[in-house]
Amino acid sequence: MFRGDDGASGNGKGDSQAQVDEAAAKKSSQAQIKITPEDGSNNASINNSAAVTVAKGTLTEVKMTTADGTAVAGEISADKKTWKPSAQLERATTYKLSATAEDSAGLAAHENASFTTVAPDNSFIGTFTPDDGTTVGVGMPVSINFDKAITNRAEVQKGITVSTTGGQEVVCHWFNDNRMDCRPDEYWKEDSTVTLKLALDGVEGAEGVVGVQQKTVTFKIGRNQVTYVDAKTKQMKITQDGKTVRSIPISAGAPENKTYEGQMVISEKFKETRMNGATVGFTDDDGKGEYDIKDVPHAMRLSTSGTFIHGNYWGAKSIFGSVNTSHGCVGMSDTKGANDPSTPGAWFFDNSIVGDVVVVQNTGDRTIAPDNGLNGWNMSWEQWKAGSAV
Repeated sequence: MFRGDDGASGNGKGDSQAQVDEAAAKKSSQAQIKITPEDGSNNASINNSAAVTVAKGTLTEVKMTTADGTAVAGEISADKKTWKPSAQLERATTYKLSATAEDSAGLAAHENASFTTVAPDNSFIGTFTPDDGTTVGVGMPVSINFDKAITNRAEVQKGITVSTTGGQEVVCHWFNDNRMDCRPDEYWKEDSTVTLKLALDGVEGAEGVVGVQQKTVTFKIGRNQVTYVDAKTKQMKITQDGKTVRSIPISAGAPENKTYEGQMVISEKFKETRMNGATVGFTDDDGKGEYDIKDVPHAMRLSTSGTFIHGNYWGAKSIFGSVNTSHGCVGMSDTKGANDPSTPGAWFFDNSIVGDVVVVQNTGDRTIAPDNGLNGWNMSWEQWKAGSAV
């Protein structure tokens, strides 16, 4: 009998607690908030993290801050069902999120989470050229330099696509674990548009190292301009669509410092720049540069190792078209200060864009290495395709 009383008493207490829980549930919001990534996550994506969604309700407020309290801008969608940050997140940063939503009865629900994005040591990015929205010459490859050595080349290459409205097949070639260039068989078709898509977020480039980039880049191919430098005749001709538009006398590398031969792509342009022989191995007995000219006019880079095509104001006007005198560059007549538009150096500079091709011939030197600058055109199409990982 006592047991029966105890049992009845216990059931009564259980019923009472259940009723309390039920009553509390009826007073709680039906809104269900979900924050991704999960609370406490590490190595979170800087692109796809920090999403807030709600079911059975609408979002009324979302706050996101870094660990030190700096606010992160974001926006609730028009239907008030989702929220995302307005900009890409930073690497190796801890973020805190708090979200509030209401159900149809106006009852509020709350959710909080904290996560840390992937650290630089555990991630890689690719620095690419050309830039988004630019117009470049027909020889401009897509060149990507990775800040970590890539051992899973195939997986990374699968996450990168390059396409063109010109209808050309585009193939990517690995020069080494840190550099991959992409180009078609022949120069890009003029007036076409090239699109580079990087879908590398979460792609493992090497053990414990994942990609973080997720973006699309487009650039336009300009007119078809190819310049031919003949070191034997000391003349160069500038062609557009295969037709010569101008010839300019030049002075190429002297016999003891021949200019590389081959197809070279203009990668940078400087109205004026310094050229110091010491930086490219030309030094005197005292270790100083054989030359140090602080205001070389109208200089355009053709190689990483220091080959330029540029204006020359210090040489006698008589050398252009008659003798090769340089340390390996291609020079044209110009004036000090780079402000005379009538000079050959100024004309060529003004009529050239990054990505234009300069073909150097008859110097007697070897062909420039394909990875010395943006000069992969010096490989056959078969050699180029052999360097693809997919």
